[in-house]
Amino acid sequence: MNDVLRRRSVGAPAARSTLLTVLGEYLLPRPEGVWQEALISSLRLLGFTPSAARQAVVRSTREGWLEGERIGRRSRMKLTPASAELLRDGARRIYGFGRPVSWDGRWLLLVLRVPEQRRELRHRLTTQLAWAGFGSLGGGLWITPHVDRETLIKPEPPAQLLSFRAEMGGLGDTAKVIEEAWDLPELREHYDQFLADFAEPSPGEAPAIFAAQTALVHAWRRFPFIDPDLPDDLLPADWPRPRAYELFRARHDSWAPAAQAHFDSLAGGGG
Repeated sequence: MNDVLRRRSVGAPAARSTLLTVLGEYLLPRPEGVWQEALISSLRLLGFTPSAARQAVVRSTREGWLEGERIGRRSRMKLTPASAELLRDGARRIYGFGRPVSWDGRWLLLVLRVPEQRRELRHRLTTQLAWAGFGSLGGGLWITPHVDRETLIKPEPPAQLLSFRAEMGGLGDTAKVIEEAWDLPELREHYDQFLADFAEPSPGEAPAIFAAQTALVHAWRRFPFIDPDLPDDLLPADWPRPRAYELFRARHDSWAPAAQAHFDSLAGGGG
């Protein structure tokens, strides 16, 4: 997954991070593009100043997220092919995340070896491992129950990676391994906050529904990057992810027609 999407998904809710949610939720299904004013009006409705909203669109265009076409005195904004592909990949991960996860009992173990003097390389690779859902057991040993994630990590010389596929033996305790590798109490707090934030089923009129839908997607977008997506067999019986997933799907499906229609009104009916 592209580093930009990861950083924007888990960072502070700045204007460009929120714009990324708007682009994925509303502009991606509209390959014909929208007027620049629609993107700026969207961000203003989400609480950003006109200056911050306009700057977010300008910077996103400068960095290749968007491309503009001048039509008279106005600009028609479209996603670049690269950003459209990035957002499609992100959408598959975002909307597919949260379903029940089965497990065959195998673990993928990675041993990371990096020369002591290459600290920046170690930091880059350990960040990749954490983003991919691996947990650290210390001493360069990383673990995940997803054995298919081996290809997500790209070794960079002189670093070395060794991979093993294994099952838990008679020594040790699976619950202790999970406790050491991942901070589940902190993750639970994020899910509990999500459940509290979107408990209200009806935010009001169309502008409020548009704002709520965008906030919902923006909040859910973080979870594929901070949740290692552990199989249900390895989680507590009261783990909140299933409830959060059901809430996300219910709210998103309920709010989508009004939210999309309101964005159409901001876009001038697409014209």
